[in-house]
Amino acid sequence: MSADSTSVAAPARPDAPGASPGGRHLGLALFVIAAAQLMVVLDATITNIALPSIQTDLEVSDANLAWIVNSYALAFGGLLLLGGRAGDLFGRRRMFRVGIVVFALASLLGGLAPNEGLLIGARVLQGVGAAIAAPSALALITTTFPAGKPRNTAMGVYAAMGGVGATVGLLLGGVLTDVLDWRWVFFVNVPIGLAVLAGTKTLVEADCHPGRLDIPGAISGTGGLIALVYGITRGGEHGWTDGLTLASFAAAAVLLVVFLVVQARTTHPMMPLRLFTDRSRWGSYATMLCIGSGMFATFYFLTLYMQLILGYSPVKTGFAYLPFSIGMACAAGISSKLVAHLAPRLIAGPGLLVAAAGMFWFSTLEWDSSYTTHLMPAMFVTALGLGMSFVPMTLGAVSGVAHQDTGIASALLNTAQQIGGALGLAVLSTISTSAADDKLPEAAATLYRGLATKDFALVARAGEALTHGYTMAFAAAACMFLAGLTVTALAINAKQQQPTEGTAPAHID
Repeated sequence: MSADSTSVAAPARPDAPGASPGGRHLGLALFVIAAAQLMVVLDATITNIALPSIQTDLEVSDANLAWIVNSYALAFGGLLLLGGRAGDLFGRRRMFRVGIVVFALASLLGGLAPNEGLLIGARVLQGVGAAIAAPSALALITTTFPAGKPRNTAMGVYAAMGGVGATVGLLLGGVLTDVLDWRWVFFVNVPIGLAVLAGTKTLVEADCHPGRLDIPGAISGTGGLIALVYGITRGGEHGWTDGLTLASFAAAAVLLVVFLVVQARTTHPMMPLRLFTDRSRWGSYATMLCIGSGMFATFYFLTLYMQLILGYSPVKTGFAYLPFSIGMACAAGISSKLVAHLAPRLIAGPGLLVAAAGMFWFSTLEWDSSYTTHLMPAMFVTALGLGMSFVPMTLGAVSGVAHQDTGIASALLNTAQQIGGALGLAVLSTISTSAADDKLPEAAATLYRGLATKDFALVARAGEALTHGYTMAFAAAACMFLAGLTVTALAINAKQQQPTEGTAPAHID
């Protein structure tokens, strides 16, 4: 897949909606888009650090704790396709603004939530807002920046926000929880959202395309994914022969089959199957699914390990993730330059191998492991590998796509990452809990009981059991990265991205 097949947007008309006289460089527009992406991705992890505080304050059960993370990921990933199509149909800048408004309001509701039910509901609404805004953000990049160096640079910034945002969320979550209150991990999105909304004046509205929203596809697709994740989560808690567990899997199978049938037969599908005819493109989606499966769960388990086993405070836990942020930013900057000279799989493949090595390093953790000699270098190695993978996967997902499909193509990439994260957290949580309970039944409850009674022998036993569970999850996550490496090697055959001759950098009028 060469750059010759990459769709490049025509210059904006002087009378285009939202165009302003005098001319503005793309830098400000990219800043607005990157800030929105940072906010959306940041919220996928910012609550991780606050989970122990939320659990104590709202009396959230252990079974429901993961849903504070997963409810956002499922709504975000499950509705991204609909959000991408909405941008194509009704205007990307318009839907970008709608998504930011919904996200900011949901964040306000989350900060005010008096119980776990309303908090999870607010997280779902946050996911809806993110699903509307995120695909339009990436589509605005691909239709504004010309192919070659300008687009690769913009993609590098966007990909860096996607990777670094996850770690910034952990850092900011720790500071806000320690210094203020866990509710500020939600309140902080309100001023950011308002600033992004003010900056959308720099974005030029793209032409709308004919069609309609695929509501049956949205209901069946999202419903199927929710049923699948619920079945995995419940199976780990109540057994795989539990009636409700089996019913959830059956419902997931039926709904997902219905979704595929609807996509194949409807005139305006939410997920056009034609996007999967390019081997490199579906390979990018499948690889991102594997990356999300391992990466999202990594933050969850590392946070629990540092706070419950090592006794870190929320703010110390947040700062402990700095090597991950540094590694991700460095690798994303390097890979954004390499894509102009090397085929994507020659960048993403080695990156995933390095990431898997970092995850296997995590799988050797013990209950008294050192941060300096174990956690810190493992974080940096894992982040370095993942950062090398994001940019080529992002380019592979949207290159060569018809102009009217850029929104849905970018939505599919984010969908793969978010759904992979939700599925990965469900699977790895089951593995971790089962492994810990094999060592010591109800290890987490035993740890809290030991801390309350100052029975340090009991705390040590529980800590060893929980650590064993976390390391099993890390080993499984490493296998997910290796699965992504396999897909990359076999499916992604795109050539390096070449600049399109005769294309001048675009400007916002």
